[in-house]
Amino acid sequence: MTRLTIDDLKKIKEKHKATFTLREGGYRAKITVHMGTCGIAAGAREVMTALMDEIAQANVEDVIVTTSGCAGLCSREPMATVEIVNHPPVKYVELNKNKIKEIFKEHVLNGNVIEKYAMVIGSETTY
Repeated sequence: MTRLTIDDLKKIKEKHKATFTLREGGYRAKITVHMGTCGIAAGAREVMTALMDEIAQANVEDVIVTTSGCAGLCSREPMATVEIVNHPPVKYVELNKNKIKEIFKEHVLNGNVIEKYAMVIGSETTY
């Protein structure tokens, strides 16, 4: 029996991380709206409301919406992170209600990342 290396374990972790996180709850996608004080001051509540309205209008049941605190990038707020099973997460910045509607329709529903609003695709990891 061959021994697994650290690199082998990292590959296995990355391959299954998103699947386990999202599918445990039965969701295909997770959208996190960053709702720290700076995000709220910059308009995150309006972004959240518009997002929830879009989800309700589309009658989508396999998308979960969550909130988080400050992401440490106050000057880029409002922000949201979109995670779709088997795809790298995307952090969108400087959002408003129209941008989040476009992100929901194009990225979440159709799978097309909107690069002009994205700050980063992928995420950091700690090993």
